[in-house]
Amino acid sequence: MSDAMRVEVVSPERVLFSGEATQVITRTLGGGEIAFLNGHAPFLGALDYCHTRIYLADGKVEDVAIHGGFVEVSNNKVSLLTDLAELGGEIDRARAMRAKEAAEERMRGEHDAEVEAALSRAHARLAASGGLTGTAAGAH
Repeated sequence: MSDAMRVEVVSPERVLFSGEATQVITRTLGGGEIAFLNGHAPFLGALDYCHTRIYLADGKVEDVAIHGGFVEVSNNKVSLLTDLAELGGEIDRARAMRAKEAAEERMRGEHDAEVEAALSRAHARLAASGGLTGTAAGAH
């Protein structure tokens, strides 16, 4: 039996990732991080703004910033369906850092869902593109 499973990350604009992986780690709303391996029980959950890691069979990691949506697991397939997602290597880190700083500044004066969502999106982008320290994406 293979350790691999099919993984797809799909947004309305495009299929961001489609391939085989040995593990997927993502974050669900109110549930924290969850890992999916080959043979995982069927699962359906709402995705939070997060840094999702797709572990490929060759040892590489595909980092993805997910901005909400759903995850469905069945028959050795993990489907991440989202209105917006970005591959770590395609993220403009400088822009994400500016967005983070702007959201943090706005948080000093107001705390509403829009500001909190903007900060969460910026954190997901920065994590998927190498973290707050600025390392290269995928360097684990």
